[in-house]
Amino acid sequence: MSPSSRGPMLLGVRHHGPGSARAVRAALDAARPVAVLIEGPPEGDGLLALAADPGMRPPVALLAHAADDPGRAAFWPLADFSPEWVAIRWAQQAGVPVRFMDLPAAHSLATPEPDDDPAGPEAVRVDPLAVLAETAGYDDPERWWEDVVEHRGAGAAGGAGEEVLGAFEALGEAMGALREAYGDGGHHRDLVREAYMRQRMRAARREFGEAYAVVCGAWHVPALRTKTTVAADKALLSGLPKVKVETTWVPWTHRRLARAGGYGAGITSPGWYAHLFEARDRPVERWLTKVAGLLRAEDRQVSSAHVIEAVRLAETLAVMRGRPLPGLTETLEAVRAVMCDGSDIPLALIEDRLVVGDVLGEVPDAAPVVPLQRDLTRQQRSLRLKAEAQDRELELDLRKDTDAAKSLLLHRLRLLGIGWGTPAASRGSTGTFRETWRLRWEPELSVRVAEAGIWGTTVLAAATAKAEADAVGADELGEVTALAERCLLAGLSEALPAVLRALADRAALDTDVARLAKALPALARSLRYGDVRGTDATALGTVAAGLAERICVALPPACAAGLDSDAAAELRGHVDGVHGAVALLADADEGRRERWSAVLRTLAGRDTVPGVIRGRAARLLLDDGRLPAEETARLMGLALSPAAPPADAAGWIEGFAGGSSGGGTLLVHDDRLLGLIDTWLVGVPERAFTDVLPLLRRTFGAYESGVRRSLGELVRRGPGGAAAAVPGLAPAGFGPELDPERADAVVGLVRILLAG
Repeated sequence: MSPSSRGPMLLGVRHHGPGSARAVRAALDAARPVAVLIEGPPEGDGLLALAADPGMRPPVALLAHAADDPGRAAFWPLADFSPEWVAIRWAQQAGVPVRFMDLPAAHSLATPEPDDDPAGPEAVRVDPLAVLAETAGYDDPERWWEDVVEHRGAGAAGGAGEEVLGAFEALGEAMGALREAYGDGGHHRDLVREAYMRQRMRAARREFGEAYAVVCGAWHVPALRTKTTVAADKALLSGLPKVKVETTWVPWTHRRLARAGGYGAGITSPGWYAHLFEARDRPVERWLTKVAGLLRAEDRQVSSAHVIEAVRLAETLAVMRGRPLPGLTETLEAVRAVMCDGSDIPLALIEDRLVVGDVLGEVPDAAPVVPLQRDLTRQQRSLRLKAEAQDRELELDLRKDTDAAKSLLLHRLRLLGIGWGTPAASRGSTGTFRETWRLRWEPELSVRVAEAGIWGTTVLAAATAKAEADAVGADELGEVTALAERCLLAGLSEALPAVLRALADRAALDTDVARLAKALPALARSLRYGDVRGTDATALGTVAAGLAERICVALPPACAAGLDSDAAAELRGHVDGVHGAVALLADADEGRRERWSAVLRTLAGRDTVPGVIRGRAARLLLDDGRLPAEETARLMGLALSPAAPPADAAGWIEGFAGGSSGGGTLLVHDDRLLGLIDTWLVGVPERAFTDVLPLLRRTFGAYESGVRRSLGELVRRGPGGAAAAVPGLAPAGFGPELDPERADAVVGLVRILLAG
C-alpha cells in the first residue's frame, strides 16, 4: 500500500538510534515521500541547507538561544547515526523539502520547565522503553532495544520496504497502548508540543497532500495520529510566552551525547552506536578488532588469536542468553575475559575511548555565528590551537611570540568566562616565562562565546570591556587586585587605566590592614608578570608602593590589638604574603625592604604581639640574614622563659618553626635553638603541657620523617643543653664560629648546582 493512500507516513524512532536510522533510510527509499517533517524547532529551517555542506561533519547540534540572553539556550544534537540526520540528508539528496515541526524555540525558551515532581502516582514520568522492555521480560531497556531494533536483520541490510514499514507500524501500536494506559506519562509539555506538530502536519497536507513523511520520537506517534480539531490545538497553544531567538549549528561530541539534553535522549554508548551504524556487516568482529588495536597502542599483548577467541565467547554468551547477536554487554564481557585478563583497568580505557569516545564534529564557516566567535575561530587557526574534545596539555614558552600569543588568547577567554583552557602546574620549570594549560573544548562553550558577544566583536575588545566593567562593579580591594593581575596576564593594556583607578580608589578608602595585606601579593605578582610579557606596569607599581607603605605603618598596631588565636593565625599568613611581595618589589626600591625589616623587628620584639606573629617575624629576619644568631637565641629565650604563658610560647614556636619554612632543618643544624626549645619543653608543667600539645604536634608533625628522626636522635643525645645557650660555646666536634675560608670553598660548587 502506498503511503499516500494511508495518509502521511509516521516513522517513530529512538533519537540517536543506529537501527532506527537505518530503518528510516530504508523506509524513505521504499515510500519516496514528497516532503519530510522532522522533530525540531522550526527556527532551524533556514539552516538545514548547511547539512549538505562538505564542511559539516556530525556530531553537531542545532543551537537556539534567546537573542537578549544567550545563556538561555537549548541544543538539538545530531550524530551520523541519528534518524533525524539520516532523514535530512535523504531529503536533500532526493531533492524534496525538509522542515522542522516541533514547538518553536521562541516558546520553549520563554516557558519554564514544568514541575518534575507532580503530586500523585498517576503523574509519575514514564520511560516508554523501560515499560516495553519489562513487558517483554527484559530487565534492561538498552538490551531490549538492541535485540528488537538495532540487531534487526532487515533494518541492517536495508530490508524490504513493506517489512520496514511494518516494524514502524508495530512500534507505533505499542506506543499507542502505552499512551492509552499512561496518558502523557507525566511529560506535560508534550501535549503542547504535539498540538503544534499537528498544526505543522495540517500545513504540510495543504502544501504537499498526504504523501509526506514525519520522523519523530516514537512516543509522539499515537498523538500525531489522533484526530483533533484545529480549535482544540489552538487552545493549547494560545497565550504561550515568546522570546526572540537566534539559531546556528555548533560542534558536538560523542561524550556529550552520553548525557540527556536537546531531545531529552541521552545514550550511554555513542561510540558503540556509531560503530553499529558504520559496520554494514560483521559488527562484532570489526569492533573487537578496534579494541585490539587500542590495547596494542597501550603496549598490551593482544594478538589475532585473542580477537578470534573473544568473538567466539561473545557469540556463545549471546546464544546462552537468547539474543539474536552479541550486544555491548556480551562484547565487553568477552573483552574483559580474553583481552584484559579479567582486569577492569584496561576495560575502563576501552569504555572511555571506544564505547563513549571523544569524536568532535565540525561546522562549516558559512554557519551564522556572533562576530566574537568568528574572531575566535580566526585566532584559533592562526595560532594552530585546534578545539578538541579530549583533554590536552599545552606547554608554552612566553619568550616565543607564538606561545605568548596563545597565552594571551587563553587568559582573555578565561576573563570572559570561556573556560577552554585551565592553568596547570608546570612540570619542566618554575620560571615565570613558562606556562602550562590543560585544554578541553565542551559544546557549552559556544553558548559562553555567544554570551560574551555583548562585550565586543573581537576577543581583545570584549575582554577589555569586560575587565573595565568588572573593575567598576568590584566591591572589595582584593577583587580589583586579582583583576589587575588577570589584565596583565591577558595583555589588556587599554583596560589597565580603569582597573588602576578603581584600585587606587579602593586602596585609599580601605582601612583594614588584613585586606591591604591580602591585596599586595597579587599586585607584586602582576608587576612580575608585566615584566615577563613586556607590559608597562609603571602605574601599577606606584599603587603597590603606596599599599606597601600603608601596610608598614598599620601592621604593628593591628598585631597588638588583643587578637584571638584565629585572628593571629590569619595575620601571620598575611605577614608571609607581604614578606614575599616585598621581596618582589624590592628590586626597584631597596629602601622598601629596609622599612619592612624594621616592621618585622618591631613585631619580633614587642611583648603585646601574639607569640605566633613574633616567632614568625623572628624567623623571616633570620632567613634574610637581618637577625644575628645570638639575637635570635635571645628572643627565643625570652619567649620560652618560665614567665611566658605556655600557650604563647607554643605559638612562638609554631610561628618560628612551623609550616613549610624549613624550621625542622634549621633546628637540626643549630643546637643552640634546639637546646632552648628542649629546655623549655621539659619544664612545661603537666597541666599546661596538655593544653599546648595539639599546637606542638601540628608544628613538629609537619616535618618530614627524616627531619623528625634527626631531631629525635639529637634530643636523645642531649643537644647542647646549657652549653648551647652560652654564646661562643659550641657542641663537641664543632667550632664556636663559622670558618670563612672553609665556607668560601663550597661557593663555586653551590653555584654550579644552582645553575644546573
